[in-house]
Amino acid sequence: QVQLVESGGGLVQAGGSLRLSCAASGRSIFSFNVMGWYRQAPGKQRELVADITSGGSTNYADSVRGRFTISRDGAKNTVFLQMNSLKPEDTAVYYCNGFKLRDYWGQGTQVTVSS
Repeated sequence: QVQLVESGGGLVQAGGSLRLSCAASGRSIFSFNVMGWYRQAPGKQRELVADITSGGSTNYADSVRGRFTISRDGAKNTVFLQMNSLKPEDTAVYYCNGFKLRDYWGQGTQVTVSS
């Protein structure tokens, strides 16, 4: 059974940093075609923040490029999202996603950025 478990969310002031973790179990993170982070703010659609392919190519939303970095650690079977220079508009529930024949989702972790 594949599970993705996020952690690392919290409350931070604007300009601060957080690092989110997505620990995978049941399969290797490298077995997914792509793994990514999505976010959903109240009243808005879920949107892609960043993703990384099995080959290591990364992709970022324009709104976070230069501030967020997606990475992975095979030994820990974990994908990370380093978030710097956080803004109030980054406030959302952040979800980890893995795709291999179907989408797998974590339960989400709340990130709140105060102004």
